[in-house]
Amino acid sequence: MLVTWIVAAGIIGFAQSATRNIKPVPDGKQNFWEWLVESLYNFLEGIIGRELVRKTFWFFATIFVFILFVNWFGLIPGVGTIGWGHHDPATGIFRVDRPLLRGGNADLNMTTAMAAVFSVLWLIWAIQANGIGGLLLHLFGPKGETSGVLKVLMVVIFFLVGWLEIVSILFRPISLSFRLFGNIYAGESILDVMSNMVPLLSWLIPLPFYFLEVLVGFVQALVFMLLTAIFTLLIAQHGPETAH
Repeated sequence: MLVTWIVAAGIIGFAQSATRNIKPVPDGKQNFWEWLVESLYNFLEGIIGRELVRKTFWFFATIFVFILFVNWFGLIPGVGTIGWGHHDPATGIFRVDRPLLRGGNADLNMTTAMAAVFSVLWLIWAIQANGIGGLLLHLFGPKGETSGVLKVLMVVIFFLVGWLEIVSILFRPISLSFRLFGNIYAGESILDVMSNMVPLLSWLIPLPFYFLEVLVGFVQALVFMLLTAIFTLLIAQHGPETAH
């Protein structure tokens, strides 16, 4: 929690500082912030469309920036390695059992909370785009033009398929949270193992994996944002407003 508060405060503080005195020709912090926001906006607009990005950009951009910097903050030397622990009697190496700071997304509670927030927003956006009746029709209604006995058969089949879709929707937050948590936690574990493999080279062996984790931190933030955006697009594109 402390790490996420630090990162959130840092992002908010930087954004406020960069936009406090907006100049017609941006420079410095304002230039970087405008580049970041504009790049994300154009990227998402190309994927989910102009109308949907106007409504949802605030969430997708925030979740990307937040996850990215929480991931990278967890790679700062001392995070996860300074705290309370014990000396391993076999190797004599000090093992940290309770670190003072720990990567925010290496905790399943954090990733689950973000996935749960998205699930609530997804439901709101789905109802706004389709209405309650339209959402139920999308889930359980038959697709395609049929008639006679075949139409009755399609109604039964798609009704059963709708329940499978419900199960899939309920599992989305689980898959989102475990994917992010698993990758970040695995990265922490690899760095820990490599740091203690050869004590004399503990400063050298983890370096390639450290830079790999910098890339993984970016990729996982991007994947989380893209998956949530695609899930939203798949349900919102069936709405009458988007179809029009």
